[in-house]
Amino acid sequence: MRRTATVSTALITVCCLAPLTACTGGDNNSSPKPRTRTALKLSQSADTAGAGGDGTMRITPDTVLYLSRTSSGTPERDLYAIVTFSAENRSKRPVTATTKTGGFRWKAANGHTVSAGNSKNAARIAPTGFADGGPTVASGTFRRNTVAFDISNAERGGTLLYVDGNGDAYRWQIPATSSGRAVSALKLALT
Repeated sequence: MRRTATVSTALITVCCLAPLTACTGGDNNSSPKPRTRTALKLSQSADTAGAGGDGTMRITPDTVLYLSRTSSGTPERDLYAIVTFSAENRSKRPVTATTKTGGFRWKAANGHTVSAGNSKNAARIAPTGFADGGPTVASGTFRRNTVAFDISNAERGGTLLYVDGNGDAYRWQIPATSSGRAVSALKLALT
């Protein structure tokens, strides 16, 4: 009798839980949840969607330079954070990055967020040798470019955000000191 009760309990459990599993998304028909992306470091790449979700663009920030003055003028706040990056087309047709439509943002530790070129002088920063064209990249090629942010001294070491053509956000932790392979060349081009 004890064995019959155990088998009956197991059978009831299976029969009752099977429909419950189907109702709670056990059949994989539930809508996907947003992925949590870990923050990348300088020189790490992210494959992103081009403008309008068209094509694939590999974005790689590789240098940050903090300056309190450039040949374009002085910041409205304390300093400029200038980031160099490459945008590599991974598709078989031209792809446009979202860099000209607010794709890049700087988020400080306190949560304050600004768009690239957020002041008149920051928007004019285009160092020679680091700006090789617009946001549209031909198939199998890449472009080097910069984005500049007018930030307070306390906002150094923020998070660089890039929002792609699908609205997905990618993040890079940016050091609080000038860092990366092109610091010297970038400084020379800007001062």
